Amino acid sequence: MSAIDNHDMEVDVLIIGAGGCGLSAAIAAHDDGADVAIVEKRDQAGGNTALSTGSIPGAGSRFQKDANIVDSPEVLIADLERIAGRHELSDVSDKLSRISAELCEWLVDRVPARMSLITDYCHVGHTVPRLHAPASRRGQDLMDDLLAGIYQRGIPLAVGNPVQSLITSDQGEVIGAVIGGKGVETTRIKAGKVILACNGFAANRDLVKEFCPEIAGAEYFGALGSQGEAVQWGRELGAGLANMGAYQGYASVVYPHGSLLSWTTLEKGGILVNSRGERFGNEDIGYSGYARLVLDQQTEVFAIFDDRIKAIADKEDEFRELVNSGGVKSASNMHDLAALFKLPANTLSQTLNAYNEAAQGETADSFGRSKFACAPLQPSYWICRVTPGLFHTQGGLAIDTSGRVLKKDGTPIPNLFAGGGAAGGISGQTGAMGYASGNGLLTAIGLGYLSGKAATQELKDASTLKGPEV
Repeated sequence: MSAIDNHDMEVDVLIIGAGGCGLSAAIAAHDDGADVAIVEKRDQAGGNTALSTGSIPGAGSRFQKDANIVDSPEVLIADLERIAGRHELSDVSDKLSRISAELCEWLVDRVPARMSLITDYCHVGHTVPRLHAPASRRGQDLMDDLLAGIYQRGIPLAVGNPVQSLITSDQGEVIGAVIGGKGVETTRIKAGKVILACNGFAANRDLVKEFCPEIAGAEYFGALGSQGEAVQWGRELGAGLANMGAYQGYASVVYPHGSLLSWTTLEKGGILVNSRGERFGNEDIGYSGYARLVLDQQTEVFAIFDDRIKAIADKEDEFRELVNSGGVKSASNMHDLAALFKLPANTLSQTLNAYNEAAQGETADSFGRSKFACAPLQPSYWICRVTPGLFHTQGGLAIDTSGRVLKKDGTPIPNLFAGGGAAGGISGQTGAMGYASGNGLLTAIGLGYLSGKAATQELKDASTLKGPEV
């Protein structure tokens, strides 16, 4: 990192990374009057946002009110604290909860994004329906709307342009970045503010082993660009790190297809069994926390549900495509179901009978499950093989409630902001049990929104805002 003595271009706000966080930051900063540019190392925008379901919690949104759903930021704060506990960025979690409704309304009204409230059921970690998502439940649709917003505003986006290093002044202020890959002439961009939106470190096996060893053996299914550059740059600048042991897993990635089996199939009463035909935990803890239990089986694992649950999951595009491609198979009875994957029929029948008795309230579930939804399961049945996956890390740079990157002593690194996977998350300090549905996008879109506005306001306060070129 070195001081800038000459530069090829200058902007008010330089954003590194073109996922949901980066694009949201760009739109928020631009709309508040900043001259903005985005650089992205991959050949296309997207990141983990494009691979997600596009779901964002909004507590107390007008869409909830229209659906007669009573909710508030305080209820969301309590929900997140219940599963994640208080952690190193609890103040950030509380702030994101308080602006979550504003955020969802901003996406619809200003970006604009085609999103609506999901009212079919509550998702993992939430006590009321509050997730807002594209009708398709595809994050790529949200990305397409964010990209359209970028293009409509004329915000420059340069893909295939990795950042080599940040540029700092002699006083330790971040004042730009050096852009360009190996063998390519570099570009030096001077910036009033820099926002790191370049994802986490889940694709960096060494960092995963260092900070999240319990899930290091799982296959990674997230965005390929998640190499942890933000952590490295932050360390060089003396930044603090927060919640580095936390991650988001997914317990039911369909094998060998690689697509996600909708967790709706488990939330609504389905079960997971190992190759011995036995359940091994409480599926109701959620897809993230359950991933480690699937990994621990060291055998093949299978999801089982019935026709009624399938009918609910059929509302999701990806699930229908999975069924149509043969990734999920059906059988009219338990014996034929077991035969599909050569599972022991007697043990599988015993497992299902014990589970159904618990679902009917005749006995206590041996794993403590108390929410059974559509269960007991009944013919016809559906089954698919699944494997656990690591989707993204939930730790990163220590930040304040506006996304400013903090040093180890808690003071801000001048002009540097972070959001999404580059910043510490809100899912607890360690493990995957603290992940609630939508946490990833709440920190991505939410911190992009907050940091874009905060960075622009700082430039206004210092009377150094250039504003967009006409």
